[in-house]
Amino acid sequence: MKWEESKKGYENYLKLEKSLSQNSIAAYINDINKLIEFLGKNVKKTSPDKVKLQHLKKFVEWLNERGVSPRTQARTISGIKSFYKYLLIEGKITSDPTALLESPKIGRKLPDILTMEEIDELIDAIDLEKAEGQRNKAMLETLYSCGLRVSELVSLKITNLFFDQGFVKIEGKADKERLVPVSSRAVKEIQKYMDGYRKNLKIQKESENILFLNRRGKKLSRVMVFTIIKNLADKIQLNKKISPHTFRHSFATHLINGGADLRAVQEMLGHESILTTEIYTHLDRDYLKNTIHQYHPRS
Repeated sequence: MKWEESKKGYENYLKLEKSLSQNSIAAYINDINKLIEFLGKNVKKTSPDKVKLQHLKKFVEWLNERGVSPRTQARTISGIKSFYKYLLIEGKITSDPTALLESPKIGRKLPDILTMEEIDELIDAIDLEKAEGQRNKAMLETLYSCGLRVSELVSLKITNLFFDQGFVKIEGKADKERLVPVSSRAVKEIQKYMDGYRKNLKIQKESENILFLNRRGKKLSRVMVFTIIKNLADKIQLNKKISPHTFRHSFATHLINGGADLRAVQEMLGHESILTTEIYTHLDRDYLKNTIHQYHPRS
């Protein structure tokens, strides 16, 4: 059994049977490549079916020695386990060497969030004198209004905007679709962008139905959205490390802290498991502090 052949079959399995996005598939394949790199340096020529538990334990040690964080180690091990599960399903192996492989224990990290004031400050910092200013304002309003992943934002289609009904249709992970309410403020900024900046672009053929475009009339990259947000954070000297995903975290946290039903938030975020959504039930620290001061007998 050869690695390249096994990887190709695994890639097709992830694409056709698991319906994963290209980015997710690339991440899983990268996990396998890390294992191949380790084996090439530390073990005599070994095929996928010859890998043993002791090899995998040494692989985890190797990741640790290279300074890979426990969270990244756990994600990589999950990818390796998925690969061997595929080989087992396909009958390529008769026993799974990852069955007894343990992942490092990691704490549950609460996501960073922005306050409403910080979101307003970021959006107000956008220079509307620049041609792309209105596009950037519409993007940030949409990110926060709908709680989108950055991949969902850059892929948002004009034909999926249902402003009369107050919804947008999102094509999420594994091609799953969901309807998400959109705020009147986001609608207003999107319409201003479409009537101005977008209308004056020479739009490329494959991007005609994509809402947010770059100056060349093509679909924006995810990296570009990261850069826009980073530059705005620097401009207002925001003392937080933020990304497009921070707007999604803030959307969910503000809804739950405001009393929204957890199931409704799960549906809007497109989470498969409500356990993923439950991370947003952490309470505002000021609220906790005030509660302690008000009700604790020794405060």
